[in-house]
Amino acid sequence: MGMRSFPGRLFRFFLQGLLFTAPLAMTVYALWWMFSFIDELLLEYITDWIGFRIPGLGLMIIVLVVTLVGFLGSTIVFNPVLNYLDGLISRTPVIKILYTSFKDFLSAFVGKDRKFTEPVLVRFSKDADMEKIGFVTSKDLAHLGIEDGKVAVYFPYSYTFTGTLFIVPATNVRPINASPTEVMKFLVSAGVTSVQGKQIQSETVISADNSNRR
Repeated sequence: MGMRSFPGRLFRFFLQGLLFTAPLAMTVYALWWMFSFIDELLLEYITDWIGFRIPGLGLMIIVLVVTLVGFLGSTIVFNPVLNYLDGLISRTPVIKILYTSFKDFLSAFVGKDRKFTEPVLVRFSKDADMEKIGFVTSKDLAHLGIEDGKVAVYFPYSYTFTGTLFIVPATNVRPINASPTEVMKFLVSAGVTSVQGKQIQSETVISADNSNRR
């Protein structure tokens, strides 16, 4: 009996070890890949210039340059210059489409006007109990010619960094009283991770805004 259970116990130990080592290995690999990719952007030119190779130097220089640009952009002297360049690029045909798209995407995560901060539940049909979790990205769609009472909701896909956008009636949207980071983890992991303090409010996203306006 003991001999028969021994292979099973070994297999369970293997699975437990796999649960710990596999996520750790994938995290280390992802960080190593990002580090290598960014570092290689300048490392070859730096190596040709100084005559020897220093791993990590390219990444360090990129971080320092980006930080310096951010510092200069916050000063009174250079802020108008950066704003002028930003406006010039934003008005350039073709280039402005790519530039503004990348800029808005980054601003949604790290800018002052961050998006993905309002997790919600959306019901697509009154006759069905099925709901989907997403993030409200815009409550005013007048610039697109869309009537009042509708909001833009972004629905991330699981196990990827992409998603899709839907325009839905505000009455079908209910806020989730939970951390946006926890909700995003819950979505990306296909519901495997738990959401701390998840509570669904009965009010719609837009109703609170309307009551404040009144």
